[in-house]
Amino acid sequence: MSKLGIIGGSGLYDMPNLRAVEWIGIRTPFGKPSDKFLRAELSGRDVIFLPRHGRGHHLLPGEINNAANIYAMKKLGVDTIISVSTVGSLRQEIKPMDIVIPDQYVDRTNQARSGTLFGNGLAAHITFSDPVCPVLSKLLFDAASALGLPAHAKGVYLNMEGPSFSTRAESNLYRSWGMDIIGMTNLHEARCAREAEICYATLAMVTDYDCWHESDNASVDIIIQNLSRNIDNAKKILETVSSRLPQKRDCLCAGALKGAIITKPAAILADVRKRLDIIIGKYL
Repeated sequence: MSKLGIIGGSGLYDMPNLRAVEWIGIRTPFGKPSDKFLRAELSGRDVIFLPRHGRGHHLLPGEINNAANIYAMKKLGVDTIISVSTVGSLRQEIKPMDIVIPDQYVDRTNQARSGTLFGNGLAAHITFSDPVCPVLSKLLFDAASALGLPAHAKGVYLNMEGPSFSTRAESNLYRSWGMDIIGMTNLHEARCAREAEICYATLAMVTDYDCWHESDNASVDIIIQNLSRNIDNAKKILETVSSRLPQKRDCLCAGALKGAIITKPAAILADVRKRLDIIIGKYL
């Protein structure tokens, strides 16, 4: 049975059918994850939660250790991750309080070289043309639709650097590129998850129109207000999806590293093998 990991804010943990079991600290070769991991039971399923920005929200987007977070999820046996994320809309038809299940990402950060599990003795190049799990994404969209929530099955997520929001010129530039939503966190999560052969999809909760809009409502107060309202919708979707995950994964995510490791086995040093054993062990 698939084991579900959920990355998002601490407000997600207050669900009627959630039974918290324990907080677990995980050591990784990539440093410290964002926080301890909450092991819980949700509708009879073992689930792992991680507060992306740490409890109390003390980490900026650029300070999140994505490699450590995903490695720890893998170590805990997670093979499916739902990322619950706040985004701004770059399209009139994608309204605040809508839900988007993005199928593509564009990177506009300065973190590209750090958003990987590889390097330092091992070279691997995954295929990332379709960066989310189609099976998991469909489950999220179907759950939102069944609940009567306004949802969009596709969209391009522009991952900006932050921590400040866009200038109006940047916002209009991204619109001219055909971007649909904007956030600060998900692309590197998705990349590391694919490298770890974990199914990954984003549940993007729209809190505002970005500053291109005439209402210019991308203020922290408005975002926080809409975020609180969105959390209730996210909880309902998570409960629904957790009970519908397939017994066995048959998507491409499960074998993403097959043929992707470029370094010859004989050239992989013992310490590299040890560091990445839970990621690459089955291929060596």
